[in-house]
Amino acid sequence: MRVLQLGLFLALASGFAAISIYITGFSDPFVYPGYRLTDEDTEALLSLHNTFQKCVSANGLGLKATRGTDYCQTTINFPSDTIPKWKDPKTGELEALSFDFNLCEAVASWEQVRNSTTILTKEFIDSLPNGWEEYAWRRINKGIQLNRCENKTLCMEKLSLVLPETPPYFPRQFGRCAVIGNSGDLLKTKFGNEIDGYEVVIRENGAPIENYTDYVGRKSTFRLLNRGSAKALDKVVELDEQRKEVLIIKTTIHDIMNKMIREIPIKNPVYLMLGASFGSAAKGTGLKALEFALSMCDSVDMYGFTVDPGYKEWTRYFSESRQGHTPLHGRAYYQMMECLGLIKIHSPMRADPNRVVKWVPSHHIIRAARIASEKLLRRVGGGSEDPLAVCSIIRKQVKRNLNAVSKLRKAALDHLRYVKRTTMYPLEHSPGHGSLCTVPTD
Repeated sequence: MRVLQLGLFLALASGFAAISIYITGFSDPFVYPGYRLTDEDTEALLSLHNTFQKCVSANGLGLKATRGTDYCQTTINFPSDTIPKWKDPKTGELEALSFDFNLCEAVASWEQVRNSTTILTKEFIDSLPNGWEEYAWRRINKGIQLNRCENKTLCMEKLSLVLPETPPYFPRQFGRCAVIGNSGDLLKTKFGNEIDGYEVVIRENGAPIENYTDYVGRKSTFRLLNRGSAKALDKVVELDEQRKEVLIIKTTIHDIMNKMIREIPIKNPVYLMLGASFGSAAKGTGLKALEFALSMCDSVDMYGFTVDPGYKEWTRYFSESRQGHTPLHGRAYYQMMECLGLIKIHSPMRADPNRVVKWVPSHHIIRAARIASEKLLRRVGGGSEDPLAVCSIIRKQVKRNLNAVSKLRKAALDHLRYVKRTTMYPLEHSPGHGSLCTVPTD
């Protein structure tokens, strides 16, 4: 009987411990060695919350942030007199006026993006365990009909026009970059000359340049495409009068695209995007464009996103109003990004190019909070100051073009030294958010 009572007690204790871990995110250090928060960790997370709240209040045009019940959760609230316009098409419910975000998740995930390449390569597929059988066919339209790339030659043929051997771009390769959305708000301010002053300009889908240059500029370096726009590559390449845009497809390669690339022919570089997974916290081409920019730029500014108060209906600057994304949720998420030092917002109500984003957490706070966040989230390599600790899969690198590498700007070369010339690829939907890393053969 005593044995049974003891067994019941231990079972209940284990159950309560598991529930406690689930709710609070904390656990006994002997159960999860190396993941216990230090006083410095808790101080860093509290400092992050404190500065973040001040930043949202100072820059959010009426938005307020409040800390949740643990070290990670924050809620961004809209003023009570805000009138939501967007309805959930499934439930018919109006959009809420407050949104919960996980700052730990944001800090850890975006730091990983900044160290990663976001272009799909043959090196990545070859390095993945069963990469061709388990992954490659998913990046081909109707790839399920290819029997998991049983005929590898056929899969390689379908991907060949968009699959470079190694990454064509590096973290920190570019200095100042601008991501241009498609919001009708662009027509309220003539940002054209300002946008053309960036080293890199990233546009989205079928957004035109001609006839709108006063508002959106002329320059275009990259264009991120969803499935619909990618199927009209022949029309998309005509949007840039220089015909030099690099086209990044965020979904799959389609036989129609391959045919156009070969037969028109389309001479622009075309690649598939390899991105991190942010779940339902933020979605859409705009977020993916920011992710792409942050993977290769020192600083990222955004224009043409609906982020000002007074939203009435979602519009594009080149077409009539239409059903769009959740505007209040998006505005809250982008404000979170600005107050984590990831981007700078430009909009009709924030049109001064010299605007200073106040109360952005310092690099020291972000770095310390990132280390603490990785511990709480049980990330691969969590808590380590070694950038390569996130590598859950390590393979030998395909030989790099050393001449191209030698021409990189100093910031990119410094980053290469920091990661010991390792290339990091995000592993989509990886439980521990680890990376696939390829390391130099020497």
